[in-house]
Amino acid sequence: MKVSVIGMGAVGTEIVGFLVNMAEVSEIVAIDQARAKAEAELWDFAHTTAFTYAKNPTLIAGDYADAAGSDIVVITAGAQLQKDQTRDDLVRINARVMRSIIAEVERYAPKAIVIVVTNPVDVMTRVALDASNFPPERLFSSGTIIDSARFMRLLSDHVGIDPKNIFGYVLGEHGSTAFIPWSLCNVCGLDVDRYCQLNGIAPIDKADVRERVLAAGYEIFQRKGNTNHGIAASVFRIIRAIVANERSVLPAGVLLRGHYGLDDVVLSVPCVVDRSGIQRILNYAFSPEESAALAASAAHVAGLIRLARGG
Repeated sequence: MKVSVIGMGAVGTEIVGFLVNMAEVSEIVAIDQARAKAEAELWDFAHTTAFTYAKNPTLIAGDYADAAGSDIVVITAGAQLQKDQTRDDLVRINARVMRSIIAEVERYAPKAIVIVVTNPVDVMTRVALDASNFPPERLFSSGTIIDSARFMRLLSDHVGIDPKNIFGYVLGEHGSTAFIPWSLCNVCGLDVDRYCQLNGIAPIDKADVRERVLAAGYEIFQRKGNTNHGIAASVFRIIRAIVANERSVLPAGVLLRGHYGLDDVVLSVPCVVDRSGIQRILNYAFSPEESAALAASAAHVAGLIRLARGG
């Protein structure tokens, strides 16, 4: 399994750290405009291989030609958030960056599965689809997997249960219009409200939980200048589902083509992920309020896509 990572900032570097310890990965290519830094990062990772029991993958700091034959390409490159900016502020500049990157990826690795991480990730995924011949099943984004992980952690803290025993999603945009479909959430198989009621736990303030989930990334960014651990783990979760042909259900950012009554917009909805990429998009019966929230998120992202197409 060959994986190429484009952009060796904090997120790309940490993704490589996960991949080095993944037994199925035999070759890792790191591509960055700052090639000397990419080389140094890979040398540093090479010094860990004496202590790991993976396959001791080949590590290459190179250019796009070195990505030829990649099974998976992860794109993290692009302008980064500055203080007081939102993800939406990055639309025009990163649209130009994404068009140039995806052209090179398609030139050298047209059979790859491409995972977009560059923000605003829903818009950048649509830009990449516009600018290439990759099918949506093989070009999608990390979506709201990180938001869902944050949600499950917050809920686990409230109920005192390991987050792996909590089922739930954040869906829609990876951004300000994301929403939590509480009708799909449960704790150990019980509806969240019922679980709290039966176990003497204070009710969940659902509006507060959503606000805290959406604010989490910004709070981390304000304190340390980036968010990298959670998003890198989220991307690695997708890669693991692909490599192991898991058919796991993840809220990846995919192009909707009539799903949920929406079209020509990339949003996160529950998807089956396997060796082919997005094997299928699942259908859920949302409540009227949840359906309205998904439609509102779609309208917001559609407006940014129009902006990106004109940029």
